[in-house]
Amino acid sequence: MGPAAQIIQALNWRRRRQQRLARALRKRRELALLVNRTEAIRPRDILLFCTLRNEAARLPYFLRHYRALGVRHFLIVDNASTDGSREMLAEQPDVSLWHTQASYREARFGMDWLQGLLMKYGHGHWCVTVDADELLIYPHHLTRPLPALTDWLEAEGESVFGALMLDLYPKGPITAQRYTPGQDPSEVLTHYDTGNYTITRKPDTQALWIQGGPRSRAFFADTPQRGPTLTKIPLVKWHWRYLYLNSTHTLLPRHLNRIYDDAGGEKLSGVLLHSKFLPEVSAKSAEEKHRHEHFGAPKDFAPYYDALVAGPDLWAPHSTLYRGWQQLEAEGLMSRGGWG
Repeated sequence: MGPAAQIIQALNWRRRRQQRLARALRKRRELALLVNRTEAIRPRDILLFCTLRNEAARLPYFLRHYRALGVRHFLIVDNASTDGSREMLAEQPDVSLWHTQASYREARFGMDWLQGLLMKYGHGHWCVTVDADELLIYPHHLTRPLPALTDWLEAEGESVFGALMLDLYPKGPITAQRYTPGQDPSEVLTHYDTGNYTITRKPDTQALWIQGGPRSRAFFADTPQRGPTLTKIPLVKWHWRYLYLNSTHTLLPRHLNRIYDDAGGEKLSGVLLHSKFLPEVSAKSAEEKHRHEHFGAPKDFAPYYDALVAGPDLWAPHSTLYRGWQQLEAEGLMSRGGWG
């Protein structure tokens, strides 16, 4: 690509970012503030942003996990929960809570709402942006909390931290399992796929694109290109001009997507333990198939929802028992880079 084409491309990306930021400001009007504790936020606090719906079972462990990592304030959008999630969150002393009945899909799957909050509250902070079924771990996370990680990243001149979303699943049919609220999901979701992943680099966004895992092999074996994207950038030193372009998979400006080492080495990276396949996934899938609030073309994913409603057994002979971050690092699913 010649210099002139590069300039035009950069201007197009800039225009796209500005349009999405303006859209997020408009979409912020869809949010009703229920509990505002943002006055407690201090300049160096690590913040967490999340949109959720009906996650009362996951929330006790989710909050405990991220508090232990060093998150000091949670900014959460509740999208029409009916299971007590909103009431539970309103009682938490470190949570600021918004509510909306608006369409999750029409808000770019919740990202417009979070984008507006990131612009207002996240500027200058290290911000974790995750779903309620994603638990961030990284090398030494049990002994080195997020402030230690972000201090190291800043010393290295880094402002982003990448992670692989790793689907955990049980041995046996999903609906045959039992989960107690507050329990570590990995005690029920005991296994994962080690090696059936593909990785490419997107030339337009400069982002890594990883696909594979149990969802791809179980539900998209014939159309792997439609399998879930597993690359995420969940931790960012936020600036109000930044934009999540596609969920937390890609960012603008595009240089933020370089969570890899161009020189052939390895950058520090983590894993998002994905607890989607708790027993409740069958009932939730039946509801979401009817709501049409997920995926760009919901009807195309009807067979996927039907398979989840049936309570499949995702375990296979090559499934690996989850034992902790050291094992994931040894298998190349995360890297400590130069971080000890």
